[in-house]
Amino acid sequence: MAEIERAASEHLGRPWVSQGFTDLDDRSSHPCAILQGQPFSVFAKLGPNTARDQFEAELNGLRLLTRAAGILTPVPVATGLVDLAEATLLLFEALPERLPDQRTDHDWKQIGRVLATLHQITSPRFGQDRQGFFGPLPQDNRPVADNRWADFYAQRRILPLLRTAVDSGHLPADLAGGVARIAERLPDLAGPEPRRSLLHGDAQQNNFISTAEGAVVIDASPYFGHPEIDLAQVDFFDPVPTTLFDAYRESVPIDKGFADRRDLWRLPTHLAIVAVDGPIGQRHIALLADAIRRYASI
Repeated sequence: MAEIERAASEHLGRPWVSQGFTDLDDRSSHPCAILQGQPFSVFAKLGPNTARDQFEAELNGLRLLTRAAGILTPVPVATGLVDLAEATLLLFEALPERLPDQRTDHDWKQIGRVLATLHQITSPRFGQDRQGFFGPLPQDNRPVADNRWADFYAQRRILPLLRTAVDSGHLPADLAGGVARIAERLPDLAGPEPRRSLLHGDAQQNNFISTAEGAVVIDASPYFGHPEIDLAQVDFFDPVPTTLFDAYRESVPIDKGFADRRDLWRLPTHLAIVAVDGPIGQRHIALLADAIRRYASI
């Protein structure tokens, strides 16, 4: 608490004192909370010292999205990072949000438009120059030699997470073999070569905060890739209204083959959950098996 108050005071330029505490642990993979205060409250996320690189990558990713696309992201408190004796804090100005189950059609449209804005920013190469994280797992963003999407997706997304899931001991060997076969078949499965669009990188719906000013992006892991990756992620955990996709299409078309490829783009997330959550990820074991039946031998 003292370190958060110190950082907020530095950020404000005068003393800032917490006047209350709201626990948000049920909404995050890290312990987190909002500390109420004036003229702003502070969102604080707590991790072990080993999470510092992850938090720093999160800050860098949000800066990239704002700089490149001009979208709304949270304001870091002071530098955004506070090092404690045995932990690290990530601090942002708290956002006055509408909770996901209270979103309006306008809120969903704003998320679709933010994604469209991001995807109109392009690069000559897939990937980016900074390494990142997908949840707690390192994410290799280095471009690949031939700069083809199928090869980037196999070499930088599917195969590294497949190795991590296998090493965790939670992925059955037959499913590991099936995912490897899908990786080999990606040139036939991945559809038309996409333009290299700036991605949120973890665009599940709870990584957007709905505010009066518009949709604010949080927990991003950006790189340049296939725009369908974000579109497949936004309803990964729960359905979203069609208005989100309708708003997206106002600026960017969605290829008619996307529906057939949606589960192909979800493979890395399933693998990450299986690797990190173990027995809790049993639902994702079943979804991986479904994807293997669908894509491994078409």
